Amino acid sequence: MAEITYLEAIREALVEEMERDANVFCLGEDIGAFGGAFKVTEGLLERFGESRVIDTPIAEAAIVGAAAGAAHMGLRPVCEMQFIDFISCAYDMLTNYVATARYRAFLPCPMVVRGPSGGYVRGGPFHSQNPEAAFLHTPGLKIVYPATASDAKGLMKAAIRDEDCVLFFEHKYLYRRIKEEMPAGDHVVPIGKARVAREGTDVSIITYAATVWKALEAAEQLADEGISVEVIDLRTLLPMDDEAIVATVKKTNRVLVLHEDTRTGGIAGEITARINETAFEWLDAPVLRVTAADVPLPYAPPLEDYVLPQTNDIVRAVKRLAAY
Repeated sequence: MAEITYLEAIREALVEEMERDANVFCLGEDIGAFGGAFKVTEGLLERFGESRVIDTPIAEAAIVGAAAGAAHMGLRPVCEMQFIDFISCAYDMLTNYVATARYRAFLPCPMVVRGPSGGYVRGGPFHSQNPEAAFLHTPGLKIVYPATASDAKGLMKAAIRDEDCVLFFEHKYLYRRIKEEMPAGDHVVPIGKARVAREGTDVSIITYAATVWKALEAAEQLADEGISVEVIDLRTLLPMDDEAIVATVKKTNRVLVLHEDTRTGGIAGEITARINETAFEWLDAPVLRVTAADVPLPYAPPLEDYVLPQTNDIVRAVKRLAAY
């Protein structure tokens, strides 16, 4: 089987789920004839028709609201945010309505809100954000952020089949840069389960999305210096795989939490707190964080590189932990 890109894997998942279940449909801005801003939905209109691939106005709150109503009536909508930055326009609908619908009124909300996320692409402050932490403390939502092509496909299929609203973050830097051969058959990756991206014994890096690849680059460099790094790819942020986190802490006793989102209020703080509460006695050093700086992301390449976590930043932090 030929290798396909991260982007193609997401499209393949959409096609397979739309063929499997007639209740699955897509809606969003320019997803039909144009095929989406990044061409994720290219070809879907011709294949499934206008009733299942619906172009919408530029109104994210309306997209999510319409999807919620459809989900209540037994359909399984997949909403595209043209850039995930603009999910903020639907924050009220997602947190005050969608996330509480099953709890308040037993209204089903099996829906996916997906879109291109992240930086490293010189997109500036309005097209490079990672807003996952803004939704992490909202009960009723699930959050997925894959780092590999096979996980992108398997988690998308799981998200579409899930009975809750799943926010599905797709890192645009990875769209066409990574390829993988897809597993045969109905490939579904369970929501809520992390994976060990690299085995190690000295220091653990807990991360997700594009920084998984930065962590793996750093681990390669550090191996040449005699430091064995384990890399944990969370894959799902809500619910988080606490068992995998505790297991890696017990294995290496030193932890670095890495993410591309800003530092203050980022998910790294939550992970650190959980480690302190459940595995403190296993630590031989403080939990460290490598994150983006607390500034809007600049356009200028040298400034973006300075703000976002780079491989050298990770190497320095791991060496500090190893020497503690």
